[in-house]
Amino acid sequence: MFSVHNYPILELNNVSFSYERGNNFIYNLNFSAGNGEFIGFLGANGSGKSTILKLASGILKPSHGEIKLWGKSLQNYSNKDRAKLLCYLPQLLDINVPFTVRELVKMGLYPYDIPPLMTIEEAIALVGLQEKSESYITTLSGGERRRVFIAMILVQGAGLLLLDEPLANLDIKYQIELLRLLRELKEKKNISILMALHDINIALHFEKVLLIKDGTMLGMGNPETVLTGNLLSKAFDVNIEIRKHDSGRSYVSYEDTN
Repeated sequence: MFSVHNYPILELNNVSFSYERGNNFIYNLNFSAGNGEFIGFLGANGSGKSTILKLASGILKPSHGEIKLWGKSLQNYSNKDRAKLLCYLPQLLDINVPFTVRELVKMGLYPYDIPPLMTIEEAIALVGLQEKSESYITTLSGGERRRVFIAMILVQGAGLLLLDEPLANLDIKYQIELLRLLRELKEKKNISILMALHDINIALHFEKVLLIKDGTMLGMGNPETVLTGNLLSKAFDVNIEIRKHDSGRSYVSYEDTN
C-alpha cells in the first residue's frame, strides 16, 4: 500500500491561503502528520478546517508556503500519483447515483493500471457490508453510505485519509460505528487520518487535536494539553470548562457568553 518513512508523511510549512487577493483566510500554518496518526481538526463552522484539508489534498494551492507529501512537494505529483497516496472525502457526498455498493467501491481503482493489494471484496468486508454489496447506494442508511465511501478509499490504497466532517448528520449509533471503523483501519493498516470535526466531546478522545480559530492554529497536541477551557472558549466564543466524570472520562460544560 505505502512504505514507512522516518520523516512526516504530510507537512505544511508556513502555509497561507486567500480566497480573495490580499485577504488571507489561512495564516502561516505549520503542522505535520506521521504514519498511523489519527488527528482531529477542531473548530467552529467557518474556522478553516475544510480549507486546510483541501490545501492538504491539493484541491487548493497555498498563496504562500509549501506542502510536502512523503517528503516531496505536493504540487510535483501527478493527479494519479497523488491519488495513490492520499484520499480526500468531502462532507457533502453525491450519493443519489444509480450505483451498487460494489460498483462504487470499484471506482477506487481509477488511479491504477495494475490493481493495488486490497481487493474490492476485502474492502467491502472490512467495512462490514458484505451482505449489501449488490444493494444500491440510495437504499442504504447514512452510516452505511459513509462506510461505502471508506471502502472505496481502501481500494484506492491511500495511506493518508483527509475526511471533512464524516460524522456530520449521522445518528450517534453511526458516529460510533464509523469512528470504531476508522480506528481499526489506523491500527490494522497503519493508515494516517486527518478528520475535521466540531464536537468537542468527540475530540477529547482523539490521540492528537489541532484547534483552529479564524484560519489560525491555536494549538496542536494531545487533548489534555490543547483542549483547555481557555483555548476552547477562544475558539468557540463560549465559556467552556473541561470536567471529569467519576470514571475519569472528560466532558465539556459550557455557558453562552451572550
